[in-house]
Amino acid sequence: MSLLVLGLSHHKAPMDLLAQVSADADLASEFERRALAGEHVREAMLLSTCNRTEMYADASTFHGALADLTAAFTTLTDLPLAVLQPYLYVHYEERGVVHAFKVAAGLESMAIGEAQILGQLRLALRRAQGHGHLGPELNTLFQRALHVGKSVHSQTGIDSVSQSLVDAALEAAERTLGDLSDASVLVVGAGGMGALAATTVSRRGVGSLVVTNRTPGRAESLADRLGAESLPWDEAHEALGGADIVLSSTGARGHVLPLTAVEAARRARAGRAQVLVDLALPRDIDPQAATLDGITLLGLGELGALLSSTGQAPEVTAAADLVTAEVAEYLTSRMAASVAPTVSALRRRADEVVRAELARLSHRAPTMSEGDRAEVEKTVHRVVEKLLHAPTVRVKALAERGEGGSYARALSELFDLDHREVQLVSAPVALHETEEAR
Repeated sequence: MSLLVLGLSHHKAPMDLLAQVSADADLASEFERRALAGEHVREAMLLSTCNRTEMYADASTFHGALADLTAAFTTLTDLPLAVLQPYLYVHYEERGVVHAFKVAAGLESMAIGEAQILGQLRLALRRAQGHGHLGPELNTLFQRALHVGKSVHSQTGIDSVSQSLVDAALEAAERTLGDLSDASVLVVGAGGMGALAATTVSRRGVGSLVVTNRTPGRAESLADRLGAESLPWDEAHEALGGADIVLSSTGARGHVLPLTAVEAARRARAGRAQVLVDLALPRDIDPQAATLDGITLLGLGELGALLSSTGQAPEVTAAADLVTAEVAEYLTSRMAASVAPTVSALRRRADEVVRAELARLSHRAPTMSEGDRAEVEKTVHRVVEKLLHAPTVRVKALAERGEGGSYARALSELFDLDHREVQLVSAPVALHETEEAR
């Protein structure tokens, strides 16, 4: 595999640009189809979250694949390369593996160590598998990345410092509104982030919690689970005035809470302060709401700034060390696996030669006793095994040091191995949805 990663994230790109390149499931699949349409990309998966939009590809050539991925970004976002280029990052091979594992561990997230990325990765993996855009290389990479992400949460103390965006928002709201025990909270959206927001609010202990969603059943289910109230979607604007804190995350295109609705709510509140938290990308709340007196609007950019200090915690260092060890182990196993087809083909060729020579011996010496024949067979097999032992052990050892490729090619040339046979030995079994992807 030649892993290539091209993307944008909150580290460099402004939130407005991230909103323009964010992709829902359908658009993500179209990104992958565009990348795979050329001859330079064999597998592709797009990961798009509120923090990032990035394409992972198994590339046959670096420059050709990079051109294909860049073309997919510019075509499907309708943004010129001059706008995207200052913020695009590229990771290749080992750096790509490091990046994938750090993303899964939450070390590249706005909220360091947040666990929601694991669910987002699983969904992207399952979607790409379902469309046939993912093959054995990227599938193996992301199964291992998910394993790394889970290990980071179970083996390090990162959960103690991975303050969520919602926690940060509530702390900021408390500084503005004072004690939240009597505060009324409206959560708009009951998807992944909306459910996280409502759950965090409920755990925090507030005066009242109301949940609304375009699909009434989801809002009702979430509200019932948390002992909250559900509200019909078409009453959301009217309910704004009664909420001290509004957290919105719908994933809709266009402002779910336009400026006119916020202005009406402000008038209804008669001067009482209100905190609006926009957890969506693209934005749910019109940014102009921040200009209104008494309104505090917190978007992902502001929340990210509040969380920026967690990167130096010792728990984060421990998580980074675990990721480093996992990357080294993965790369070692991948290098060893890269020469396995050549070793298997070599042994298969040796076995064919032995069987042919033994058959020739049977034809030329039909009177040989069964005991003598068995002894000759053992001797021949033993000689071949001894001859193959050193080169096969050597090529595996070199592979673990990253030097096995040229040696494996030399074996193929010296023993005249058919490259089609090597490919046949290395052909993957049919993919199926694994437990990690469910």
